[in-house]
Amino acid sequence: MPIAVLRLGSPRTPKEGMRLGTVRRPPRGVPKEEFAKRDFYDVWLPLLAPSETLLKLGLGAEDERSWRAFERKFRAEMKRPDAAKVLDLLAALSHQTSFSLGCYCADEERCHRSILRALLAGRGAEFA
Repeated sequence: MPIAVLRLGSPRTPKEGMRLGTVRRPPRGVPKEEFAKRDFYDVWLPLLAPSETLLKLGLGAEDERSWRAFERKFRAEMKRPDAAKVLDLLAALSHQTSFSLGCYCADEERCHRSILRALLAGRGAEFA
């Protein structure tokens, strides 16, 4: 019953479970009641998204140095008590049920979801 890490808006797969949207903003131009129907997310979890300022830094990271700066700052945000508790909860839930989390970015390597994957793995989470 592992966690799937994916791109929001991609077609759902069998057994991926509930989708959690770890994004700062909902999808533009999509009515709220259609988020799940259009394969974005079932539950919005912006607490695990980069802050607005940090999001801009991450989207503008064009080289390894700027990406590392983004990663360091995002990891610091995820150490805040509220975010850390949610990460602990998700890691524990991964041993009991299947669910997925994601973002809109096309490339997971340059997306905060790669960092979330690492943070959850460090807490013992199971992955698909």
